[in-house]
Order: sequence, then structure tokens, then C-alpha cells
Amino acid sequence: MGFNAPVTEHPRRVRAYAHRGGALHPDLIGMENTLEAFRHAVSLGYTHLETDVHVTRDGVLLAFHDEALDRVTDVRGLIAEMTYAEVQSARIGGLHGVPTLAELFEAFPEATFNIDLKSDGAGAALAALLVATDREDKVIVGSFSGRRLEAFRRLTQGRVRTSAHPREVLAYLLSPTAGIARRLAGERFDAFQIPHRQRLRGPLSVRVASRGLVRRAHQAGKEVHVWTIDDPAEMEQLVERDVDGLMTDRTDLLKAFLVERGLWESDDERGEEPAK
Repeated sequence: MGFNAPVTEHPRRVRAYAHRGGALHPDLIGMENTLEAFRHAVSLGYTHLETDVHVTRDGVLLAFHDEALDRVTDVRGLIAEMTYAEVQSARIGGLHGVPTLAELFEAFPEATFNIDLKSDGAGAALAALLVATDREDKVIVGSFSGRRLEAFRRLTQGRVRTSAHPREVLAYLLSPTAGIARRLAGERFDAFQIPHRQRLRGPLSVRVASRGLVRRAHQAGKEVHVWTIDDPAEMEQLVERDVDGLMTDRTDLLKAFLVERGLWESDDERGEEPAK
């Protein structure tokens, strides 16, 4: 089902996203954003895969979360200051190479990728790769940086689905009606991809995925996807709030939860996702 159809026409299914391939699945600890992790998620039946992207000094787009290799590999250094040849020597968990986004596209041609732009140079590199691989209608792109996401939208001229950036989310969170929110935020995004709650200062936090935001989003024809949800009790709260998608590091728990409630998309229901 496409993001642009009125939400009320969607069958009641919940999009299940494998966050970094399912980074906290018991079989995948220390293997986030590897080909093996994504392969594992696909074997469980996930067709929506989430990853982050950085670009090397020589313009190669990597599926990797951090700006530096230090935390999860045996090599130290900032990706933006390294060539792809230098990155290729790094091993995640001592065994697995850092995949390029092109390698993920090739390995999982039927998957829909949710891609988070983590560096300024990543937007132009991603736009070019999507054209080269004919994947513009098989991704949704987001970023915490409104400036970065706006630049990507200008490059792709509306051909690629994007999620709302923080200022657009804020308009829907604070506005009393969907009409006001739409006037403030515009129509340049296809879905909200948000945390359940956002910590402010100390113990204070605000509920982002509120009933009001979900209602106003649906009235505007936008989906709401919430990250990163690993607790079945929290999954229950959000499903009762009528969210459209959940991103998880615990791909085992999310699938079991959705299957039990009849919300998991079975293989014969998926088919080919329509173009934008």
C-alpha cells in the first residue's frame, strides 16, 4: 500500500521495520547494519528495512549509523575522512564488513528501505544512487536535520518519499486541527517517523506519538511510524493509538506481537508496493 492513499482506506496492518536489521535480536548482538543482520530480518518476513547512511571521502555511501567507525568496528576514524578502501578493512563484531547501500539494494531487491541521512554529503550521494539503481520509489528518506532533508527534497523534486523533519512534526504536535497543521507544515512529506516520547531536560519528556498527532496525521492522509519500540507493552499502547508502523531492534518480539494480533502482513498480502 502506498503512503499517499487515504489512511482510512488501508487494511488494518502495521508496517514492521527492522531497525538496523534488528540490532538487538539475540542472534545479532554486535552485528547491526550488516548484510547478515538484514538477511536475518528478511528471513523472518520483514520487507521494510531501516538503515542510516554516511558517505566516505571518495563518495561511497555506507549503511552505517555512527559518524566514526570506533564503536562497532575494529578500526578507528571518521567515515567522512576515510576512503572506501580504508573502510573495507573494518570488521563489525570481528567478522562482518561495513556494507555499502548499493550492496544492500542488490542483496534485497524487493525490500523497501527507510534511510536516515546522517551527514551532509549523504543526500547528494543517495539521490544519485537512487537514480542509478532505479530505486526512487522503493525508499522513504528522513533526517533529524531539516536543512539536510530540504536539500534532498530539492535534489529529487518530489520523486522520492520523505518523512517529516522536526519542524514539520512540531506543527502537527502543537496545532489544534489538521487544517492548521497542514498550513504550517506544508505537503512535502509522506509520513511521520517519530519517537514515542522525546526527553527534554532531566526527567521531563513529551509524548510525540500522541493520540492527537496520530489523529491529525491521519486526517491529512499521512502515516505515523514510531521508533525504536522493543517492548511488547509499548507496542500494545501504540497499536491501540492506531499508529501505522513500528520500528524495532527486536525483530523477533515485534513479529510475534503483530502475528498474535493479526496485524502482521502475510506474504500473500504484500505483493508489490505501488510507486508514489
